[in-house]
Amino acid sequence: MMSDKWQVTSDEKDTVCETHSRHVSRVTCHSRAFTLVELLVSMAVIAILAAMILPALSQSKQSAWRAQCTSNLRQLGMATEMYWDDNKGNCFRYIFGATNYGQIYWFGWIGPGPEGQRPYDLSLGALHPYLSDSHVRICPSLDYALAQFKLKAEGEVYSYGYNLFLSTATTKPPLATGKIPHPTGTALFADAAQVNDFQAPASPANPMLEEWYYLDTNTSYPNGHFRHNQKANVVFCDGHVGLENPVPGSMDLRLPGQFVGRLRSEILVIP
Repeated sequence: MMSDKWQVTSDEKDTVCETHSRHVSRVTCHSRAFTLVELLVSMAVIAILAAMILPALSQSKQSAWRAQCTSNLRQLGMATEMYWDDNKGNCFRYIFGATNYGQIYWFGWIGPGPEGQRPYDLSLGALHPYLSDSHVRICPSLDYALAQFKLKAEGEVYSYGYNLFLSTATTKPPLATGKIPHPTGTALFADAAQVNDFQAPASPANPMLEEWYYLDTNTSYPNGHFRHNQKANVVFCDGHVGLENPVPGSMDLRLPGQFVGRLRSEILVIP
């Protein structure tokens, strides 16, 4: 028989169990507590992870936009080749002529009126039969929501410019594609925009970015838009698309953060 000193009564067992339960409860509650230091450490870790992830996400978005722009220009190039095939190998002009108080350009008709309010009709554009109402005309990297952006018409018309040196005056025959000596090195379309400081609501004190529909070598108002990490997408006359850097020193300082500058004359001018 067990000695009396080792015997534990029923009441004592209950007391021991209750004491143990309270102790475990206190330990458990204490272990689940979240201190201010731990909270601050967690917030710091989250901030570090966000700082690492957000630039990568932004870069990924920019890469996707550049890829979409590349696809747009490639389709514009294919549509142009179909136009050439249907028009005896002749390039289309930048301006086709005046009508309905407006002008028919290579991309369509724009009517009269104030900037941002002019009517437009893309169905009269040279490439419309091959593209219809496709959105390949709009580059996702051109920020139309920018506070300093000025529309030319009552809506988004075109984000790209046509190489003006492929055009001729309406009084002269169109340029034959056979007279382009280096199709692989001659630009057809490219990312385009211009800084406007002379046409309301723009002014010298309020320069604004606007769509621009041709590319040339103008030094006063350059029109290449280097919106893809300070590079411009260009589709060449042979159909391939490449990235171009701006001519050094050509950036328009009226809106330096918009990266408007000149493309190389070597890829624009027809010898």
